[in-house]
Amino acid sequence: MRVFLIAGEPSGDALGQALMAGLKALVPDVQFSGVGGPLMCAEGMTSRFPMDELSVMGLAEILPKYRHLKRRIHETAQAVLDEKPDVLITIDSPDFCLRVARLVKAESSIRTVHYVAPTIWAWRPGRAKKMVGVIDQVLALFPFEPPLMQAAGVTCDFVGHPIATQPRATSDDCAAFRAAHDLTDTPFVLLLPGSRRGEVSRMAPVFGETVAALARARPDLRFVLPAAGPVDQMVREQTATWSQKPLILDPATTTPAMKRAAFAAADLAIAASGTVSLELAAARTPMVIAYRMNPLTFAIIRRMAITDTVTLVNHVTDSRVVPEFLGPECQASNIAPAALSLLNAPGEQLEAMNLTTERLGEGQEDPGVRAARAVLSRL
Repeated sequence: MRVFLIAGEPSGDALGQALMAGLKALVPDVQFSGVGGPLMCAEGMTSRFPMDELSVMGLAEILPKYRHLKRRIHETAQAVLDEKPDVLITIDSPDFCLRVARLVKAESSIRTVHYVAPTIWAWRPGRAKKMVGVIDQVLALFPFEPPLMQAAGVTCDFVGHPIATQPRATSDDCAAFRAAHDLTDTPFVLLLPGSRRGEVSRMAPVFGETVAALARARPDLRFVLPAAGPVDQMVREQTATWSQKPLILDPATTTPAMKRAAFAAADLAIAASGTVSLELAAARTPMVIAYRMNPLTFAIIRRMAITDTVTLVNHVTDSRVVPEFLGPECQASNIAPAALSLLNAPGEQLEAMNLTTERLGEGQEDPGVRAARAVLSRL
């Protein structure tokens, strides 16, 4: 069996590695080719060109590389047509991947699978219909996505989310983290202002005001901020003026296991919107979600959105137990009271987290193997 895979982002590289491992377990003689990162290459692929070439975000960043990316799209599609694999699997990165799939379908009957459904539950539902005739099967990370895709005419299988089977911090891990940072008998709040410079610049002032308000109401609280590598120095500069200084975890020495322990040991988290909400749910850490963006961007997105919540825990459980403050509502005067309320009564949110991880596949077969089974079942 021959499989051609394409991934363009680190998250897609991780999904691709798990899927490749699943296919190898079920079809030992499977052969891989395509485009991927270090994880997929370690699983047995030789990437046709560096995956980093596709990791471009934003119009201003794409325009200078447009001709090169267009050439790569045609080169990759031709490689698929020349190799004639049993299946082409594209992973996220829809701007690149779906263009390749469209060219392949126009010239062949090669089966196409796209891993990660578009977020049509949040905005631009028309994206699903554009996949009809281009993608034969979609692999979804969330259980509410297949009905939406199928209604648009696209075959879709829920295969579980990677967060459901990732390692968990134990009580001993949490105790060790607290002891190492002098937090043994102290409640602490985890601060997660984002991993991009733009996010940190917008969120740091709001977080600083929120921390000050929480410290006035609860003098016993401590604050811990696991800084992402690309913004470590910026985080330190931004927090230097805060009235209450957080403990900043150095990304150079903080291992994934230490980060998991920090998440699980925290009494509460205040986080920028994103998939970090699923990490917190897996750690069973109550959370408040906040996000501030350019006012014009927010106004456009709000007009286009078809949902009243951006938090995945709320979507998966069909509830609104995770408070979120977006755009103009992203103010310390809103965030701090919600955080204090959660510190006093986290029970309802903890129940939603248990339900979230259960619905995403906790305790079930590895998502990579499930994805492989789904691909094989429809060949």
